Amino acid sequence: MNTRPQLEDLRLYCIVVRCRGFAAAARETGASKALVSKRIGLLEAALGARLLHRTTRSVSLTEQGEVVHQWAQRILEDVDQMGEALSAERLAPSGLLRICTSSGFGRNHVAPALSALAEQHPALEIQLELLDRPVDLVGEGFQLDIRVGAVREADLITRRIARNARVLCAAPAYLARHGAPATLAELARHRCIVIRERDQDFGRWTLDGPAGAETVRVSGPLSANNGEIVREWALAGHGIILRSAWDVAPALADGSLQRLLPDYAQPADVWAVYPSRLSTSAKVRVCVEFLQEWLGRAEIGTGGGGARRAGA
Repeated sequence: MNTRPQLEDLRLYCIVVRCRGFAAAARETGASKALVSKRIGLLEAALGARLLHRTTRSVSLTEQGEVVHQWAQRILEDVDQMGEALSAERLAPSGLLRICTSSGFGRNHVAPALSALAEQHPALEIQLELLDRPVDLVGEGFQLDIRVGAVREADLITRRIARNARVLCAAPAYLARHGAPATLAELARHRCIVIRERDQDFGRWTLDGPAGAETVRVSGPLSANNGEIVREWALAGHGIILRSAWDVAPALADGSLQRLLPDYAQPADVWAVYPSRLSTSAKVRVCVEFLQEWLGRAEIGTGGGGARRAGA
């Protein structure tokens, strides 16, 4: 090793890995692509190792690059938490907080809450990404995921921040043409609008009812990976949907959608999800507590449930 690696170069390296390229990392940091490339080159020289396979379009990790990436994430998190510990007496969480959530819930509820949080804590740098797909929290560099529905990863910490459930509904126009299902099994004969979003199984709906959990396979001519699109198709009369109560409550209230089989619902509480190593992070704690209070005021549900291991 020729010199000690610089902390900011390690941080830039993690951004390059996450963005999968110098150009994307340059756009995120506001630096030039040439400067990003130069700093990564200096980091490789300092470590005496080639960290990245470079192509004209993207980069990928070498074996040594993977080791450095894991250590760099750990080092940067330790430095951030040291800063949090020093600022704890001032009760002023600071630094970067990367958050992800699904698009519809993010736009309607998480984004307004984070706007208010930023007003209260101006030292926080908040980055929000809306992703309607499963997220590798650690691998993609997120510190917090606000998730609607089940959490299956046993190595993550979860805290329920709002109650919620998914319900079956359809537009009056659809029901006038096709009728309403009388049992859950009859959904298999209806035109259902299927979605693949985060925790939902594509074409397989499991709901809790009078006899416990029941599963039905559904299909239809329309499907999407975005909940807002699915809701709009349902409003247009294209079929039956299974959507979160927070999403369809206004349409149910004004009659543009009607709830079906009201004895059935799918649990889909809202969870704050984060890696166990961030269980003592002040900025994560402040954000989670703020969101729980915010969503409670917005009547998304009643917040509650302490921190626990996923699956516990």
